[in-house]
Amino acid sequence: MTESIPLNLDVALGVTIPARHARGRAVRLGGSIDAILANHNYPPVIETLLAEALVLTALLGALLKDGGQMTLQAQTENGIVDLLVCDYRDGELRGYVCHDPERLAEAGPTPSLFALFGKGYLAITFDQASTKERYQGIVPLEGESLSQAAESYFTQSEQIPSIVRLASAKGAAGWTAGGILFQHLPEGEEGRERIHTKLDHPDWPHVAVLAGSVKRSELIDRALPLDELLWRLFHDEEEVRILPAVALSRGCRCDPAYVRSVIARFPSEERAAMAGEDGMIRVDCAFCATDFPIALEDVALDDIEPDETS
Repeated sequence: MTESIPLNLDVALGVTIPARHARGRAVRLGGSIDAILANHNYPPVIETLLAEALVLTALLGALLKDGGQMTLQAQTENGIVDLLVCDYRDGELRGYVCHDPERLAEAGPTPSLFALFGKGYLAITFDQASTKERYQGIVPLEGESLSQAAESYFTQSEQIPSIVRLASAKGAAGWTAGGILFQHLPEGEEGRERIHTKLDHPDWPHVAVLAGSVKRSELIDRALPLDELLWRLFHDEEEVRILPAVALSRGCRCDPAYVRSVIARFPSEERAAMAGEDGMIRVDCAFCATDFPIALEDVALDDIEPDETS
């Protein structure tokens, strides 16, 4: 329940405005960002990029229920950033960035999104656990910020009017990153057959103006609960429904048992080829920057979980 989860940090809070046919979410991350960044030693520009990408991932992933997974991926052709990947499952977040340190240093302290990515694309994938269905949207990575790139994604891929605001900062207490996402509810969103989306609904500009008035300082204010932030923006509305909050945390799913189960799926001769002279297979996790040394003799078919052999 919303009442049992603190609404200041590491939380996502949903909201609907029925009379305006709009829905939204607010997210603020604190300790979870610090935990994700701790092992990577990224430069400040990359830390900021990943912090805001994780907020965007939480804004989107919090829509999912019953163990679904959402993955955000930004990939480029010859960009300073080669690949950015974040994902969300059951309130757990993880992410990493592959980049060229030398080219980043040459780009100066505040490179634009285009300078970081050049020609690239943004892919967002939803895997529904209950139905085993997958949906993916891919669009060119456009805009001057990650917020604008996300808005462009919704316009091109979803055809849903949306507004996204992201912010992040590092202070004495560590990283704080926050954001909001508001969208016009498409035709058929509440139970009717979805036939089309009205891009010109008269209530949407009103919602967009109010949501767009949020200040950067409010998004990263650790003392401001998210329900109070939403109240500041929409207190004049006839009805604002707050949805149950979702607690957020760092969650990398790699562990020695899982790594062994993956290696065990390879033929024995391939497993032998993976091992070094010391008989150890070393697997790096890009998400948590952790090295997993696995002894070759410790890997057996018994390590494969029942649902992984099919």
